[in-house]
Amino acid sequence: MCGIVAYLGPRDAVSVLIDGLKRLEYRGYDSAGVAFLNEGSLKVLKKEGRIAALEEQLNSHKWNSRIGIGHTRWATHGRPSDVNAHPHLDCSGKFAVVHNGIIENYGELKASLEKRGHHFVSETDTEVLAHLVEEAYQGDLCAAVRSVLRQVRGSYALAVLSEHEPGKIVAARKDSPLVLGVGKGEFFLASDIPALLPYTREVCLLGDGEVAEISGDGFRVLNGDGVFLTRKTFHVDWDQEAAERGGYPHFMLKEICEQPRALRETLGGRLTPDGARISFEKLGLRPEVLKSFQRIFIVACGTAYHAGLVGKYVLEKLARIPVEVDLASEFRYRNPILDQQTLVLVISQSGETADTLAALREARHRGCQVLAVTNVVGSSVAREADHVIYTWAGPEIAVASTKAYTTQLLVLYMIGLLFAEARETIEPEEAAAIVAHLKVLPEKVEMILEERELIRELADRYSCCKDVFFIGRGLDYAVALEGALKLKEISYIHAEAYAAGELKHGTLALIEKGVPVVALATQEELLEKMVSNIKEVKAREGVIISVCCGEKREVEEASDHLIRIPDVPSFVTPILSVVPLQLLAYYMAAARGCDIDKPRNLAKSVTVE
Repeated sequence: MCGIVAYLGPRDAVSVLIDGLKRLEYRGYDSAGVAFLNEGSLKVLKKEGRIAALEEQLNSHKWNSRIGIGHTRWATHGRPSDVNAHPHLDCSGKFAVVHNGIIENYGELKASLEKRGHHFVSETDTEVLAHLVEEAYQGDLCAAVRSVLRQVRGSYALAVLSEHEPGKIVAARKDSPLVLGVGKGEFFLASDIPALLPYTREVCLLGDGEVAEISGDGFRVLNGDGVFLTRKTFHVDWDQEAAERGGYPHFMLKEICEQPRALRETLGGRLTPDGARISFEKLGLRPEVLKSFQRIFIVACGTAYHAGLVGKYVLEKLARIPVEVDLASEFRYRNPILDQQTLVLVISQSGETADTLAALREARHRGCQVLAVTNVVGSSVAREADHVIYTWAGPEIAVASTKAYTTQLLVLYMIGLLFAEARETIEPEEAAAIVAHLKVLPEKVEMILEERELIRELADRYSCCKDVFFIGRGLDYAVALEGALKLKEISYIHAEAYAAGELKHGTLALIEKGVPVVALATQEELLEKMVSNIKEVKAREGVIISVCCGEKREVEEASDHLIRIPDVPSFVTPILSVVPLQLLAYYMAAARGCDIDKPRNLAKSVTVE
């Protein structure tokens, strides 16, 4: 993944592609490349690093091109490098492909293609698409692409260019965005609208499973069966800044709303073909190695630390292995007891967090194996860990982490299942049931997002308060900590989280008339006790805003306001229950006029101790 551009028309295609890639730089990337037809011959140039390096290489020649595709890459499969950068070619060098998303079954497709004589040069999942198009092509590029898409599982936005049909681009999408721009005698493709705005404001949004065929005669849109669809363009009146945010007022809200896609891509490719079990290809942690560990340390900072607290519950419940969770900034300085039977699991969105990196080095120095969970391929944490699992959340621009947190949680659930299977602490039927619940979480998050206007109204009502408290039990307490952090870091409202069972041990002294208390009540086995805690707050005239699963009459009766999340087993609620807390924090900060994407005194990646 990260950004796609394409052009067909009378302009200099190379200049349009470079300009479009630059306008997508805000999405983040580690390499860039273009493919274009120069006097009928397919040319591909790509470089690791900034677009400027690619532009310098292109400017060393004079090109004559009116059609091309381009890509900025955020590494998922394969490290950042020139070879792994897009576009990718087939064996003949006649087909070029750019692609965002995850091809879940690329391993089996690649193995099959290699048996049939195809030679691969990159580590990416995308390259299989180019070879599949080569095999499927019988004189109709659009038909070949549709044939390929019937063979792949996963998410994609892609564009294909071929020397065989020099006046045509074929594009398609599923679960990854792709926008068609329509100008006067020219056509554009882009992952985001900003790349189109200098050239046209007439756009057509491709739907899931749709294929677009673009030529000098116009464009046409088909479904997977080849049936032509009627598609109208609409006029975009956003300014450039709003367009970069996809029309959202802030990147944080955009990233909250991207969580269904991020969860799908994080889970994608990590399931066995029957979809019943977790499978991490090339992780290198064999079952006998997983069984050899006697203890796990989870080490992280900030939001990632809160994810680690959920991970402790998950791993101990599923794998029956002792887990400690440490703040990375404290880990080295307390002389932790570590040995070769200890696995240290570090979590960092950026992979560059200084304290987490120092903890990783300390663990390795003491002979521990280190498993890293990070979002950035090629980051320091990814390079120095023994094993790494990527979250595939995509670039996160807002300082306050949202989609990185939920994808970290999802990975921790998958790690828990991996350990449990290796240690034989879970029955296959139970594991399959948990996987089934994980698979539907993206749709459940979408249901919460559809009700966000109700949360906005609630946030507006309490945005002027000075204090907000969050309470919960079990997994809910871990999520309450993250909810409090989100609120205070972007709204500057004083917010604290407490284990609800600790209210009598001092915390109740803080409750005054009208003070909002967010009560998480999603844990079925603790519900009666949680309702009692809610009533304790109500008796001190606090205002209760409860979050619960489905219909819970006893919670509703004890609360002033109720936020319902879709009904799921208590064990997997953290990935859902945090979403309304993210929205509550966002809308309260917006009502207060705060700089949401860049809160004061904070940086996205803390690279100093």
